[in-house]
Amino acid sequence: MTNNYTPTKFMDKNSRYNESLADYAVSFIECLSHTKGTWAGKQFKLLEWQEQIIRDLFGTVKPDGYRQFNTAYIEIPKKMGKSELAAAVALLLCCGDNEERAEVYGCAADRRQATIVFDVAADMVRMCPALNKRVKILASQKRIVYTPTNSFYQVLSAEAYSKHGFNIHGVVFDELHTQPNRKLFDVMTKGSGDARAQPLYFLITTAGSDTNSICYETHQKAKDILEGRKVDPTFYPVIYGVGEDEDWTDPKVWYKANPSLGVTVGIDKVHAACESAKQNPAEENAFRQLRLNQWVKQAVRWMPMEKWDKCSFKTDIEELKGRVCYGGLDLSSTTDLTSFVLVFPPQDEEDKYVVLPYFWLPEDTLELRVRRDHVPYDLWERQEYLETTEGNVVHYAHIEKFIEKLGETFNIREIAFDRWGAVQMVQNLEGMGFTVVPFGQGFKDMSPATKELMKLTLEEKIAHGGHPVLRWNMDNIFIRRDPAGNIKADKEKSTEKIDGAIATIMALDRAIRCGKQNTESVYDNRGVMFL
Repeated sequence: MTNNYTPTKFMDKNSRYNESLADYAVSFIECLSHTKGTWAGKQFKLLEWQEQIIRDLFGTVKPDGYRQFNTAYIEIPKKMGKSELAAAVALLLCCGDNEERAEVYGCAADRRQATIVFDVAADMVRMCPALNKRVKILASQKRIVYTPTNSFYQVLSAEAYSKHGFNIHGVVFDELHTQPNRKLFDVMTKGSGDARAQPLYFLITTAGSDTNSICYETHQKAKDILEGRKVDPTFYPVIYGVGEDEDWTDPKVWYKANPSLGVTVGIDKVHAACESAKQNPAEENAFRQLRLNQWVKQAVRWMPMEKWDKCSFKTDIEELKGRVCYGGLDLSSTTDLTSFVLVFPPQDEEDKYVVLPYFWLPEDTLELRVRRDHVPYDLWERQEYLETTEGNVVHYAHIEKFIEKLGETFNIREIAFDRWGAVQMVQNLEGMGFTVVPFGQGFKDMSPATKELMKLTLEEKIAHGGHPVLRWNMDNIFIRRDPAGNIKADKEKSTEKIDGAIATIMALDRAIRCGKQNTESVYDNRGVMFL
């Protein structure tokens, strides 16, 4: 693959591709042998998708020569050769990485699961003469020791989260989606490799079903990086799967999710499993999860972003001067993103609802938040899509003066606000002459405008100018429904910021109820819509 290799698009601008390091990693693995079934005893010839991963991880280096990536998240269906690849990486880290006294650990939901990869690695050692004479296999302890550097690969028990003091060079997490909680993951990945120059946390899994799990959290981070919502040069994401809107019974999409289809597993096996799932609906979720790598019970992001992006109509501030508008204010907390959004109701049937969003963050914590959240707040500030206020908390007085200034430019009829934490600012805004109305965050208050926002987006009757911070907020929304069919943004599942979206919904509600130059609102004309 060397001649066709293209360095990963996630390579940092200061990093480079070291072909000799990548070649060495590939050569080490290809000196090993497969251990199971019809492939047993045959050379481990990396498939194209496997070689891409190995070259990216071991050949992408920083200016100091050490690896750029310290976390790899590989999500792929069953029977694609996960165990063999994980075992090979474990041996490479333990025996081939030139690290003195390297500590490499195999982790899974329980010791039995973790032993699967260990047993493959042990068999690979036995079948490789060069390793076999340099490695001790302590089968009863589930430990492999590489004597030239006194390094080891060790399976951990389920109680490992209570044992601190690791000096980790490598961790192989098998089937991360089966982790019952995040304790073991946190112990093994949070600071455990700080004493090493280039630790690697190799996470490999099939899709799961628990959207509150550490695996789903990591899955979402991988998706955010793949789709450009986040940037983390230390994190390497790979997800092979079928989209929610794709036909799971179509053989064409099976190849998209299964890069080893026809090699490690025959397509006839997938055909048979699919037919069984079609005949027995109880098997459908298992087929989609294990064969197509879909999170079958996951909450789906609410806003179709391709539709939202079609509403990026440019707005002319000069034309909006003096026009009636309605505000939505979401203060969040003093250390977090604060949002104020104005919505201008249409003046005639051809006009659109115009959205003007504003955002603030504390100046002193901006760089920390960029590193911690992996969100480009600094870029957005330079592009003037958000402002910073002095200090390490949001300066509410600055925002109050900003809103007062907006009131001199636009005819702000009302400002809706979340009651939580806004008492003092509300009093100050009222003192400036603004009409400020409380807005509940439950289903009753949030549902009508939330549904209307979707309707206006689908009909392209909203103009938001393509504001990137508001777009990010909209893309983060997950929806909760009550038994009556009402909806609201679910702040628990929406792990990323949605403050601007909430402020937009509140402002839109006031614009619909009170707007259109004091004509009847759309709710009066046709009632609340149901989606």
